[in-house]
Amino acid sequence: MVRGQIALALAATLVLVGCATPPRPADRQAASWQGRLAIVVYSEPRESHRANFDLMGTAKAGELMLLSPLGTTVAQARWTQDAVLLTQGNSSVRYNDLEDLSAKLLGAELPIDALFAWLQGRGTRAAGWRADLCRLAEGRLVAERQNPQPRARLTLLFEPSPIGVVPPCEPLN
Repeated sequence: MVRGQIALALAATLVLVGCATPPRPADRQAASWQGRLAIVVYSEPRESHRANFDLMGTAKAGELMLLSPLGTTVAQARWTQDAVLLTQGNSSVRYNDLEDLSAKLLGAELPIDALFAWLQGRGTRAAGWRADLCRLAEGRLVAERQNPQPRARLTLLFEPSPIGVVPPCEPLN
């Protein structure tokens, strides 16, 4: 269960430095999202994880907090261009970058740059992934990984914000 909650931290995104804590993003008014996330990895056995989240920043520097249904912090990831620090309780682990973190926890890299682009309404392509941005203005993003195996599905439900553009719409089946 703990592994699954940490894996969620990655899915979404995201995620986080040895003995030092990376600085918080300089512009706290920059991009931020709050809501719920779910990831299903179609492995054997199938893995399914859910959490509330608070995400701020960019793919280059930011912070992700995973929260229990009661609002308790389950895990926190902070990152800069140089490193990622994942903290759970009194334990912290350093990773080279968000892709490294997701690869270790999920068995495959999440498309971090694409994920932030998708959240901002840009139809960026990511190898092996497809994103459904049709309901982004309503606060719903769904992305599926077809390759490499195992397949995975990431769903983010968040407070919608005016994105100013109409994203490309190709619904997933």
